[in-house]
Amino acid sequence: MGKAYNVMAATCPSRTVLHRIGARWTVFVVNALDDGPRRFTELKAHIQGITPKVLTETLRSLEADGLIDRHEYDENPPRVEYTLTPLGRSLLIPLRAVRLWAEQHVPDIEAARSRWQSHP
Repeated sequence: MGKAYNVMAATCPSRTVLHRIGARWTVFVVNALDDGPRRFTELKAHIQGITPKVLTETLRSLEADGLIDRHEYDENPPRVEYTLTPLGRSLLIPLRAVRLWAEQHVPDIEAARSRWQSHP
């Protein structure tokens, strides 16, 4: 049997995994790669609001964690594409569930925020 992890323990390595998954732009990048390989400029155009610097940092972190692959093509001009690894693809299932939950509950969240803001 594998090692047991406890995300609630301060020193548990699973915390770094959740930190990566919970990073602001990770969900968007992984979802953007769901349909297949994309170039940097395609990702930038698809993910509204992300800066080139933050996209670069996010891609590097996801590559370091084994969630995406970076493919360089020997062409002129150079071409680089990003794809999900099998590990990254396995993340799509829970992310789809979270995305669906978020999309279904926008009215509930907005109503709760409105009620909260109206309290003295």
